Amino acid sequence: MLENILPSLITGVLALIGIIFTNVMSNKQIEHKLEVNQAEMNIKLDYITAQVEQHNTGIQQIPVLAEKVKNLEEKIKSIESQISKG
Repeated sequence: MLENILPSLITGVLALIGIIFTNVMSNKQIEHKLEVNQAEMNIKLDYITAQVEQHNTGIQQIPVLAEKVKNLEEKIKSIESQISKG
């Protein structure tokens, strides 16, 4: 009876070892792909963050520029009124 069970046990253990090895290797490949994808996402996120900061800097400058334009318009009106009086 042992001669019937022993080959089956050996076959079962070897099959189990094969399955475990395959799963471990598959998990390593998946982890590597995830790491690569995460690195790509980090690069894209850094680029987008830089673009947003650049955009926000431009937006922050608009009120300053608007004030400067307003001051220039007032100076132009003042000069035009001096010229017309002149």
